Amino acid sequence: MIDVTKLFQTVIVAGLCAGCTATAAVKGQATDGSETFDGKATGYVDGSGTLEITSSRGRVCKGNFVYITYRDGEGTFTCNDGASGPFRFVSTGTRGTGSGNLNGKQFTFTFGM
Repeated sequence: MIDVTKLFQTVIVAGLCAGCTATAAVKGQATDGSETFDGKATGYVDGSGTLEITSSRGRVCKGNFVYITYRDGEGTFTCNDGASGPFRFVSTGTRGTGSGNLNGKQFTFTFGM
């Protein structure tokens, strides 16, 4: 027999959490030391998210990502100067590290420090 009260509670909680997000600070640098950046990562309950950074040179990059596994995610950046490229990261749920490249220039980052 179905417990209607528990079913109703589950539906309410799921509906309330449909708009749940988590945002974390992001810091990073080009591996050659030529540029640093700060920004934010926002993750959504469906396993997708956005990553936005602004570099020490004024470059603004935005990307979308998805979790491939519970801990691993990947996405692609597009910048206001035309640069673009992929990135990957590993997350503990509240913080993590990642790397990628923009037009072949490697960078690393941390989030949720």
